[in-house]
Amino acid sequence: MNISKFLHSCLVFEDKGYKILFDPGKFTFAEGLIKPDSFADVNAIIITHIHPDHLDVDNLKKIVASSQAPVYTNDEVGEALAEEDIPFNIIKEGTFDLGPFKLQAFPVQHEPLLDNPIPQMTGFIINDKVLHPVDSMETKLTEFRDIDVLIMVTMAPFANELRIAGFADRVRPKRILPVHDGYAKEFFLKQRYENYRKHFEKSGIEFHPVIEIGDCISV
Repeated sequence: MNISKFLHSCLVFEDKGYKILFDPGKFTFAEGLIKPDSFADVNAIIITHIHPDHLDVDNLKKIVASSQAPVYTNDEVGEALAEEDIPFNIIKEGTFDLGPFKLQAFPVQHEPLLDNPIPQMTGFIINDKVLHPVDSMETKLTEFRDIDVLIMVTMAPFANELRIAGFADRVRPKRILPVHDGYAKEFFLKQRYENYRKHFEKSGIEFHPVIEIGDCISV
């Protein structure tokens, strides 16, 4: 399985030619470096929560139109999609298959934000190998200690590096794929990613500095 990153928290999981697109939000398309037709070949789309950096309704419409891929999401996002006549399937909790992928879905608590309500959010374990907690660092996620890959928020209004690294230290994955970094310029990303790399190296955790559009890792 390959995991490719397309700015911020937009990811494509691919296995045996089947592609799942996660969270094509506004940051992915903000600078025009990526277009909706870049995802015309995806087979399924998952939206984890309603925040605009994870859900861009206008571009999602275009992706669905070009790919004919079904959308999977939770109730709150579903309400927003229904208003835009975007068809969707509800997934909140449990294990299900999409193509060759086994997905375990479960509710996770979004980290607090200034003067903003907490959205309904869905996290995932993919193929028993990848923990995607989205924008959560709640304690219950440490039950997945020693998982192969942690998809890790690396910068956000709701966290600092000490909290982020501390969460990953408790999960102790074998590898880390950084996301949620669309706020920063490339020179700053390289600097901070080197800082994370050195920190996790001490514990034998491999940190993958995926920065360029379409950078991927194999799992």
